[in-house]
Amino acid sequence: MRRDHRPYFIKKIWFKLLKLYVGHFLEPQLESLGRNSYVVKPWYIEVFGGPVTIGENITLLASSDKRTRLTVWSDKKDIPGIYIGDHVLISPGVRISAAREIMISDNCMIASNAYITDSDWHGIYDRSLPPDTAYPVKLENNVWIGDSAIICKGVTIGQNSIIGAGAVVSSDIPPDSIAVGNPARVVRTLDPSRKIITRKDRFGDIDLINMNLDIHERELLKDNTVMGWLRNLIMPMKRD
Repeated sequence: MRRDHRPYFIKKIWFKLLKLYVGHFLEPQLESLGRNSYVVKPWYIEVFGGPVTIGENITLLASSDKRTRLTVWSDKKDIPGIYIGDHVLISPGVRISAAREIMISDNCMIASNAYITDSDWHGIYDRSLPPDTAYPVKLENNVWIGDSAIICKGVTIGQNSIIGAGAVVSSDIPPDSIAVGNPARVVRTLDPSRKIITRKDRFGDIDLINMNLDIHERELLKDNTVMGWLRNLIMPMKRD
């Protein structure tokens, strides 16, 4: 991992510019965006249609090779669309495609390249048009979706459950379960005597986290200079 050569004040300016970008370009495409959003590479996040509602303390990530897509495609009015709760983590490359309703409850974590949809998008016999019906998808509180998993139409995943990498979920998964495979099947039940620590438990006090992070960054970047940063941009070296 390459060291961050930016002086502290340059890094603070960069994060302010990111917030301006989110507020000017991303947030107007959403029904709402809650407080304390942490958005990485927002120019690689694509929103199509609506409504898309996002709660507080969201962590929303994207990259140039893994664009994150939130899509609502419907000719119906007054549909719920996509709802994403508080303290949710959405990793690069995630695609969420709703014809009617997809609900992602608080504290859920969705790993890279996962796909969630509430529709088949084409009929079995008439493939010229989308089907007339869609079936809501719900991820209850604190669900963890593994890398490249697929969540199909009409599925409810119970709270605290984990979906393994590459699984294809075509039927409901009960709470406190671990499901893997294609089609996904429950292979283990979580220990009810063990306390589950959620993202809200760990990162709930945003003001304290930001204060400690700021102190850490000041110390980490204190010896960086503008000239050293520019030299690293123009002529990076192995020791960098």
